[in-house]
Amino acid sequence: MQLLDWVILFVSIAGIVVYGAWKTKGSKNVEDYMLGNKQSKWWTIGISVMATQASAITFLSTPGQAFHDGMGFVQFYFGLPIAMIIISLVFIPIYHNLKVFTAYEFLEKRFDVKTRYLTAAIFLIQRGLAAGITIYAPAIILSSVLGWDLNLLNIIIGLLVIIYTVSGGTNAVNVTQKQQMFVILVGMFSVFFYILFHLPEGIGFNNALHVAGANQKLKIMDFSFDPSSRYTFWSGITGGLFLALSYFGTDQSQVQRYLSGKSIRESQLGLVFNGFFKIPMQFFILLCGVMVYVFFQFNSRPLHFNEPNLELLKQTEYYESYKEIDQRFQENQKEKQFVTEKYIEQLNVEFDNPVLKNRIVELQHRETALIEQSKDVIKKAKLESNDKDYVFIHFVLNYLPTGIIGLLIAVILSAAMSSTASELNALSTITTMDFYQKWQKTEISPEKLLKVSKIFTLLWGLLAIAFASFGTLFENLIQLVNIIGSIFYGTVLGIFLTAFFLKQVHGKAVFYAGLFTQVFVIFLYYFAIHIQPSGEELLGYLWLNLIGCGLTMLLSLALQKVLPNN
Repeated sequence: MQLLDWVILFVSIAGIVVYGAWKTKGSKNVEDYMLGNKQSKWWTIGISVMATQASAITFLSTPGQAFHDGMGFVQFYFGLPIAMIIISLVFIPIYHNLKVFTAYEFLEKRFDVKTRYLTAAIFLIQRGLAAGITIYAPAIILSSVLGWDLNLLNIIIGLLVIIYTVSGGTNAVNVTQKQQMFVILVGMFSVFFYILFHLPEGIGFNNALHVAGANQKLKIMDFSFDPSSRYTFWSGITGGLFLALSYFGTDQSQVQRYLSGKSIRESQLGLVFNGFFKIPMQFFILLCGVMVYVFFQFNSRPLHFNEPNLELLKQTEYYESYKEIDQRFQENQKEKQFVTEKYIEQLNVEFDNPVLKNRIVELQHRETALIEQSKDVIKKAKLESNDKDYVFIHFVLNYLPTGIIGLLIAVILSAAMSSTASELNALSTITTMDFYQKWQKTEISPEKLLKVSKIFTLLWGLLAIAFASFGTLFENLIQLVNIIGSIFYGTVLGIFLTAFFLKQVHGKAVFYAGLFTQVFVIFLYYFAIHIQPSGEELLGYLWLNLIGCGLTMLLSLALQKVLPNN
């Protein structure tokens, strides 16, 4: 990185932190601190909800996902708009009318205090873990690629978030997330147009899509019922729907975003905005990954993108095998580039040559086979073979011009800060309102409650930094963040849907149903997914949401018939 990159990076990140702390300093009371005094407009809510979900992993992994597997991942979000409509019509009016600070406060009003404690505790476990992961995941990649100290990066990201989150609470999160989304979108558009204008002469966007299609990267819809296919239209519209209902409807990090709305209508509009803008945004990020793939059809690319990993591989007996595969891979790439250029020439005279297209497909299959062979060699050396998270950052650092590199690093750090700030804000709110305040035998003054909220924000921030700093003690941490929500969300969603729609069920039945279901889902995940070989899992983790939700509701109905009512 050059001096200009550092200047852009520093100005972008420091500007967001200083602006957030200055704009929202001096919260007057707990409602102001936790809910932004309920003055947020719909566009602020919509952007804040999107920014909370869009972690740094989104901008590191999603382009790499598209680079390797194409556009099919977008099907994961097909259930999102339906979920947003359901939450807007059912969840939001109840939360607003009851004037609750947390989603779990509603459960005490509907059931009892132990059900509130159960769901709040589940949230603290999963979100407390996620707060550390949202810091650790981008930090470990940036540390590996840039050579920065990992613990220093963890501390920098964590402290920057703590500064403005402790200062301004929910209002600070909402204000800064607008700036962060601006930086993120500018950065991604910069990448897209840079690639578009740096393809070989005579190759425009339309030709680039033809190249991507010939390499099987543009298949968006998969209507098959094959359970081994992770991302299909049906899994997105069902399992994705339940995951979105759980995350946006019961997770305090999201609920708190729209509880800050000025009115029910503002909150509803914000969620609907997110529901219908999220898919195009994810589509565009995936398309950027596909464009990076097209770019590498005309420029040299490595066989394996995790360069620090290759340095470790050089010290093993397996490096010679890797070099031999790499040589065949580069020869294949040269032939593929030659055939692709000839294919484009035919397209420019309006002739889609099937012979050349079929040859590109053959070379693509050979490319995939060589990549899999290299992964087998890397696994034998007991190193991480998955390099999807490193594709985009490799392209940024090696091919983008000075200035845009700094902007893209700012994008990654902004996304990490955005997600972490929302999580710390939500963790503090739950700890203060669902536990601390409930356990106090005497009434607490508003000033003391505000002070306690800020202290809990600080403590959760320090815990997140500590967890991130010890992240190297755990394996597959980045993968863990993708499945941990599915382990817990289904149970919580089942409790909430029982509260909304099964009026005959009371607190004791739903509490024991939720407790049993959560234990069952954890065992199901362990035996059907965790201990199974990769690619041979007995169940896709996305379905844990549906199973947890359905089992909680069915058990609640059954237990209500046998347990005595209070």
